[in-house]
Parts: sequence; C-alpha cells; structure tokens
Amino acid sequence: MLRWVRGFLLTARSNKEDESNRRYEHLFAQLDRNGDGKVDIVELQEGLGKLGFSVGDEAHQHLLKAGDINNDNHLDFEEFMQYLKDHEKKMKLAFNSLDTNQDGIIETSEIIEALKILGIEISEHQAKKILQSIDTDGTMSVDWNEWKEYFLFNPATNVEEIVRFWKRSTGIDIGDSVTIPDDFTEEERKSGKWWRRLLAGGIAGAVARTCTAPLDRVKIIMQAQSVNAKEIHIVDGFKDMLREGGILSLWRGNGVNILKIAPETAIKVLAYDQYKKLLTHDSTKINNTQRFVSGSLAGATAQTMIYPLEVIRTRLALGKTGQYSGMFHCALQIVKKEHLGTLYKGYIPNFLSILPYAGIDLSVYEFLKNYWLNNYAEDSVNPGVVLLLLCSASSNFCGQLASYPLNLVRTRMQAEGAPQKNVFYIFQEIIVKDGLAGLYRGITPNFVKLFPAIGISRLVYEEAQKVLGAS
Repeated sequence: MLRWVRGFLLTARSNKEDESNRRYEHLFAQLDRNGDGKVDIVELQEGLGKLGFSVGDEAHQHLLKAGDINNDNHLDFEEFMQYLKDHEKKMKLAFNSLDTNQDGIIETSEIIEALKILGIEISEHQAKKILQSIDTDGTMSVDWNEWKEYFLFNPATNVEEIVRFWKRSTGIDIGDSVTIPDDFTEEERKSGKWWRRLLAGGIAGAVARTCTAPLDRVKIIMQAQSVNAKEIHIVDGFKDMLREGGILSLWRGNGVNILKIAPETAIKVLAYDQYKKLLTHDSTKINNTQRFVSGSLAGATAQTMIYPLEVIRTRLALGKTGQYSGMFHCALQIVKKEHLGTLYKGYIPNFLSILPYAGIDLSVYEFLKNYWLNNYAEDSVNPGVVLLLLCSASSNFCGQLASYPLNLVRTRMQAEGAPQKNVFYIFQEIIVKDGLAGLYRGITPNFVKLFPAIGISRLVYEEAQKVLGAS
C-alpha cells in the first residue's frame, strides 16, 4: 500500500514537472523571435510586452543577468527554465509568508497586516486595489496560481521587495533635507544589504550635491544678504562669483557638504533604531506617527553632532578668495577670532526647522501615494519610478517651503560678523524691512536645483546599488 501511494505521488509530481516544462518551452518559443535558441534583451523586452507582462526595463535587465549563467548576454532554454524554477520557489515562500492562516489564498486582511509589519499603512480599499491587480477570477482573493502568474517575470524575490517600491528611497538627497531614514528588514541586516544601500545613498548624495553646488552657494549668498541690501538674482549671483573667484569658486564649501554625508547618515540611522525601540514594543512594526517622531529625533541628534560642519560650510561659501585655505583653516580662524560657541551659531532655528520639514515631507508623500492608490491603481499597484520621483519632489518642495524661513535665519546667524540676535528678533527685522517675502529670499535657486538633484541622485543611486550588489 505504501509503495503504491509513493508511486502515485511520484507520478503526480513528475506529471506536474512535465506540465511546467512544456509551459516554459511555450513561453521561450514566443520570446525567441528569430528561432536561434537564444533570447537577448531586445527579445525579452518586446516579447514580454506582447505577452502582457509589464515589468519595466530594470526587470528585463535583472532577469537576463540573473539567468545568464555563462555570461554571453543571452538566455538559452536551459538558463531560462532554471531561472523560472528558482524564481518560482522564492515566490512560493513569499506567498506562504503572506498566507498567514495557511488556507491557500491571500485575502485583504493579510495584505494589510503584511504591509503594516513592513511599516506601510494602507486602508482596506487600497488593499482591495492590490488584490484586484493580481486577482484574475474576480473572487477578491488570490490563490497560488494567480500569484505565480502575476510575479512570474517580476524580479522581486520576497514580500519586502514586492512592496519596497512604496518605501522612501535613501538615494533621494538634495543636500539639506532631514528625511526619515529607511526601515531595514532583518534579512537586509543579516545579508549586509542595509549598509550597501546606505553607501549607495551616500555616493548618490555626493554626486547630486556636487552637480548642484553652484546653485547651493548662490542660495547661501542670497540668504546672508543684509535686509537693507537689494536682493540679487541668480544670474547676478553667478556673475559675481565668477568675477570674484573664477569658475572653481562656484563649488566653494562643497567639500564640507560632501564630507558630512557619512557621519550624518550613520548617526541618523543608529539613532533612528534606538528611538524606534523606545517608542515601540516591536521596532519592526511601526506606524507613521512613530516613524515621524523617531525620524525627527534622529535628525535632531545627527544635526547636533555634525552642526559645526554646517557653520564651516556656510563660512566657506560666503568667504572671499584666499580668505580660507580649507575647512580646517576656517575652523581654526572661527575659534581664534571668535569663540568655540560660534560653531553652534544658528543651531536653534536649525533645530526648529527639523519638525516642519520632516513632518510635511512625510505627510505629503503619504497623501500623494494614497491618492494614487485610491484613484489610479488598477492594473498594477506599482506606480513606477517617474511617479515616485514626482511624489518625492513634491513632498520635498512642500517641506522646504515650510522650513525655509528658519533656514534663512540660521544662515544669517552663521554668517561671519553677524550680531548675536535671537531668532524672534531676526524674524521681526526681516518682516518689518522686507515683508513676508523677505523670509523666502534665495529660495529660487533652492527650487531650481530640486528636480535635477533628485533625478541625478536617483539615477546614481540605482547604478551604485548594482555595483555594490544592493539591488
């Protein structure tokens, strides 16, 4: 009897494998347009598009790279079949981790709970949208076959990767933001991907800041102008910098701006983890309010530790040619001519700007994300890179708009020879002499650099992740 049961199960398994192999053969034949027994990147892109698999260029590249065992930039049938079999196993594990009651189907409540664990809160309506994008038989639940078909050519290998497109990217950095750090999963921490992602973000930030440094210096010069001075425009600012110090002067102070990326990021991430533990019983299950508070406190902690670099950067940006030979000379001159406390001039408005920036940045991003999910997510819940960049740019824009007056006051206080006035006095002085518009002096170059900085940062971040093996 036992032998018969064993034989039956082996036969059933063999039949199932044969059916899968025939299906893989059929798919491969549809992708292999010229019938040479190999599929290249062009055939993948065109073939998957015709078959209705809309996965994006990055997914095509990932599939080819992951499956191409002999590195000839082509997939033969054996490589193609092996990739799909390996990927199917990973998708099965992801399906089982979502199917918490082990009834063989994924329901709305399980989607909500899974995303909540990953720090993404969605409504029941949004969860239904996600299910509808996968559900093919209209049952408002997803079985293994539906799940397998939907993610067959999706490069995601686990639940975290499936929903990661809705998590804020570390790579978006415009130089003076106080963004909420990423939440890293246990798997990312064990595999080392978390520090690779941070390193990729640091590289992206350095490149983006360097590319937009001239606009950043113009902004600082405009901010530091006396309230009695006539406001200069961007073009005039560039002319003055070139006339005074030549083309290299456009990047004055940028070295310090890059140097502070590493310590600021490290402190912020470490502090963020500690604050999450203080505010939650389980740091892997954190809502948006707790994330905002933890992120704001982490940002404040990081800013406190590296703030002297902010003052040095401002002094270098406002300095004349030959005034300082470098950041160390600048720091020595500050301490020698003034006093040690000068390295923390403007700290209070800088500290106060963290809450409105981080709060509005996070809130607007969540609002835009939820608006898209509620109104436009039909065939897929993946919004795509362009939409995510627009969401990030818009939330960043709003955050800056709210915190800019405090940043303006901070720069005025940091400037050399600035009288020791309190924050409220400087606000009053600006409003009386310049009106409310005076609180936004220099904001134009800040907004001009926003989209190129985010675009450059995102592009470099993706490439850096590939090189570092963090993607």
